[in-house]
Amino acid sequence: MLLVRHGQTATTGSVLPGRASGLHLSSAGEAQAHSAAQRLTTIAPVAAIYVSPMERTKETAAPIGRALGIRPKVERGLIECDFGDWTGRKLATLTKLAEWRTVQSTPSVFRFPGGESFVEMQVRMVQTIERLAARHPGARVVVVSHADPIKAYLAHAAGTHLDHFQRLVVSPCSISSVLLSDGHPVVLTVNSTGDDLSTLRPS
Repeated sequence: MLLVRHGQTATTGSVLPGRASGLHLSSAGEAQAHSAAQRLTTIAPVAAIYVSPMERTKETAAPIGRALGIRPKVERGLIECDFGDWTGRKLATLTKLAEWRTVQSTPSVFRFPGGESFVEMQVRMVQTIERLAARHPGARVVVVSHADPIKAYLAHAAGTHLDHFQRLVVSPCSISSVLLSDGHPVVLTVNSTGDDLSTLRPS
């Protein structure tokens, strides 16, 4: 399973966009998506590409689909966390809230006001990945999603408590890879942005 974060947008690192519509890739993000697409050609064949329904993920998946000759399919389970009332707010403002410390240190007990909890996000993402893997047994599958859902899934795959998932970094258009075999995931790479993916295998 190859997990790709969407490319950079005009608000990456400054705003919590969440599920708000109308956010597209910046020119830098488009370049990142094309680069990721070329890197993914080194691990062909790929059985399928699944993508979150947000514009920025679809725009990231498009060049990947063209490079691999596969039409991406929308999978709602890959969508960004529902940040509720925090959607669209500036990170500089949110980091000053008392709740921000909980988000960073013990996210397993936090629910976004009017939105989703981190636990619900992780469960949703794990169930989605497992369902897609079962649909394509033994095959490579690409999923294009968002930073927090990918990090939460990687924490699960590595056997790490959700409270530690913020210690992971998933950069725009980075590729993380997990081998799913007999229900025992093996994390092959996290936040890969430039190496040759063809060499990834269990040690």
